[in-house]
Amino acid sequence: MIEQNSTPAPPGPVLRPVRGAARCAVAALALAALAWVARAVWHLRLSLAGQPASGPPDQGEGVHRPLNALEDSYHLVASFGSAVTAVCALAFLFWLDQVRDNAKALSGTAPRYGYPWLWLGWIVPVVNLWIPRSVVADVHRSVFPERRLPAVVNWWWGLWLAGLAGGVGIIYADDTDEVIARAYSEVWPLLAADLVIVAAAVAAALMIHTLTTAQRQRLDAGGTPT
Repeated sequence: MIEQNSTPAPPGPVLRPVRGAARCAVAALALAALAWVARAVWHLRLSLAGQPASGPPDQGEGVHRPLNALEDSYHLVASFGSAVTAVCALAFLFWLDQVRDNAKALSGTAPRYGYPWLWLGWIVPVVNLWIPRSVVADVHRSVFPERRLPAVVNWWWGLWLAGLAGGVGIIYADDTDEVIARAYSEVWPLLAADLVIVAAAVAAALMIHTLTTAQRQRLDAGGTPT
């Protein structure tokens, strides 16, 4: 009898679960969208109420008049929206970190951008115009190089850039009292910005679902549970 030495199969790639992270990110995006809808409602309420006879909250030269009830409630809505947006950003980046690691393990190739760019790509001027989209696109292309990039990725990124230019910039270039004054005098740019940001959140949720589903199909084909 001739004994044959069997060589054990190499271990498969170590993969991270993505389903839970995707659900958390989508839930956070839905909550962020609702928060921005609430801001839009308050912008409209301020516009319809009209500026008080005492003038805007910021009177200039460091003088601020007491806020009325509607203005005070807008401060609460704006603060809640900012907190939700911060949580949403963390949930999104946690999901992106997981699917990015899985894409690296499945493809066997290093990502085009190193780990620090997963965070810095959003805040470094100029490069933040393309690096985050490239990181997301690489997640898909590294696993399915033969497939076209899903259109929802481009929709998400286009809306995000529009939000940076016309929404986040408008909202955060001024403090909350200055935004209230804008709502009294020129509410339509604020409402348009709110709509773009809500649309960007919806597109981001659809993108997460699309890419997570695609990666799960690839993982299932390899017999690895998610």
